[in-house]
Amino acid sequence: MVLNNMTEYTAFTQALKKSGMRLTPQRLAICRFMAESTHHPTSEEIFRALKEDFPSMSLATVYNTLDVLVALGAVNALGSVGDNKVHFDGNTAPHINLACVRCHQIKDVSSEYVAKMDSEISGKSGYQLLGSRVLYYGICPDCQKAN
Repeated sequence: MVLNNMTEYTAFTQALKKSGMRLTPQRLAICRFMAESTHHPTSEEIFRALKEDFPSMSLATVYNTLDVLVALGAVNALGSVGDNKVHFDGNTAPHINLACVRCHQIKDVSSEYVAKMDSEISGKSGYQLLGSRVLYYGICPDCQKAN
């Protein structure tokens, strides 16, 4: 896997360091996977993708690593999109997620309004925002065509 998003990878590894977690090869691989992901994987998808290269890695390692990344605002947990699985988003920049309730695909959509909303919320509340998630549910164009 070629690392295309060094900024996110660095943010993920720095978050793990900040939490006191050791930067094991398995945890670094999870960070690399999230930085390279073009979709919104589940813990199980990450585990299956990395298990061959790291046979001793446990699913608990993936869960614990993602929990720390979410707690520190480096990764967003999107929750279920109709498939009863938690999906994760390594892109914490303000954007909208569109989730199809049929095929369970999630797409990112940029919106200037989300960034403005983050600024307004932060200014009015005094919160230091670690991230935000705007998730719309619906039926994607491919699933609409399939009917």
